[in-house]
Amino acid sequence: ADRWTVTVRADGAHLADPADAAALADRLRRAGAEPRTEKVRWPKGADRSGLLGARVRVGEYDTEAQADARRAELMADGFDALTEWTGADGAPGTGTAEVAVAVVDPKRYGGTLTATYGTAVAGRENVTGMAREADALLAVNAGFFVMEPEDGVPGAAAGIAAYDGELQSAATGGRIAAVLRGDGLRPEFRKLDTDLTVRVGGAAEAVDGVNRIPGLIRNCGGVGGDSPTERPQHDVTCTDPDEIVKFTDELGAETPAGDGVEAVLGADGVVRELRPRGGPVPDGGSVLAGIGGGADWLREHAAEGEALTVRERITDESGRTVRLGGGDAIVNGGPQLVRDGRVAVNYGADGIERAGDPSFAYTWGLKRNPRMLIGVDARGRLILAAADGRQPGHSDGFGLNEAAELMKSLGAKQAMALDGGDSVGMAVDGELINSPSDGAERAVGDALLLSR
Repeated sequence: ADRWTVTVRADGAHLADPADAAALADRLRRAGAEPRTEKVRWPKGADRSGLLGARVRVGEYDTEAQADARRAELMADGFDALTEWTGADGAPGTGTAEVAVAVVDPKRYGGTLTATYGTAVAGRENVTGMAREADALLAVNAGFFVMEPEDGVPGAAAGIAAYDGELQSAATGGRIAAVLRGDGLRPEFRKLDTDLTVRVGGAAEAVDGVNRIPGLIRNCGGVGGDSPTERPQHDVTCTDPDEIVKFTDELGAETPAGDGVEAVLGADGVVRELRPRGGPVPDGGSVLAGIGGGADWLREHAAEGEALTVRERITDESGRTVRLGGGDAIVNGGPQLVRDGRVAVNYGADGIERAGDPSFAYTWGLKRNPRMLIGVDARGRLILAAADGRQPGHSDGFGLNEAAELMKSLGAKQAMALDGGDSVGMAVDGELINSPSDGAERAVGDALLLSR
């Protein structure tokens, strides 16, 4: 049922409101084209309903080359056009998906599921490399992470992350996460927040983040005056000119240089020095980096020899404290897909929907893409599913609601998405068994490893 087509964008957007889409279609007709306007609605099971927007398309073609030729003609006439495969649309009854699924019964399996950032929090590594290093039976990519230096520390988590009981990245405003306790085979799915504070004497100040560049909040959802929002916004980097950020010795790199100051703390929390930003994190210690008002607070309160205490609290959506044991872990992701056995995709609360921009929720959420999914069924079994995508003729992948329906069909009572797209990788015995969408394995920020 799927063909190649040409989508014509309005002001760079895949979707427009119906009036703007109709105006664009009229322009195309005056240029001699025969456009069609297609309405796109929120899918059933989403926390949104009704019309999302409308797309404008020209032609249906058997080959990509034919669509590319028509696209070139439209662009020569001044239109913003791109070639698309209709199998990625997410329309019922179309598309194909190649999926690898692992089901692990904790009552019968004697191994463990652990989260790892690899060699260091900063930097990226392949899932296969982390799997071989740990001699893991099975490995999959885990949470969202920073890709580019302009968005933060590459490889560091873009959302809450904890490994071996230690927080290594702060939460992004109540997004869903998987908490792994004990053997990790019974993940808990919770919407988490973090509350971080530094104290000295009778003075206290908020710590805005962990292991990220002060002033840059990837995926937003931070605290204390972030712009343009303190709500989660996926794939958006918010900013804040007044921050304190903690760096741990697991960072594995020097702290980022820039304006402001840093308080270097030993393992006992005593300030060793107050220095310009950028330098090593002492073994067993930490660094508090401040900019703007945060830098002013450190200059006033973090004198050499002072004892500082950093308090870290993780809470769930009910306000309950989430405590971690020494081997426990948290990996971020989103959105939630299945809750109590029902499809429940939270586009709004998870930051997939952007006010005034229907195209992001459409292209990232409704359209089919590669997906990595994690869930648990009514028997307490762990489900991991990797779906290839963006490969016409092999696999289109899933929209988020389709991914939720898949997990429900596999018996999931609770489920969420992990990082998707080019990051999707599932390895068995250190060898990749899925087909990455860009043709090669992408290095990622962290992974889930199933021990033998």
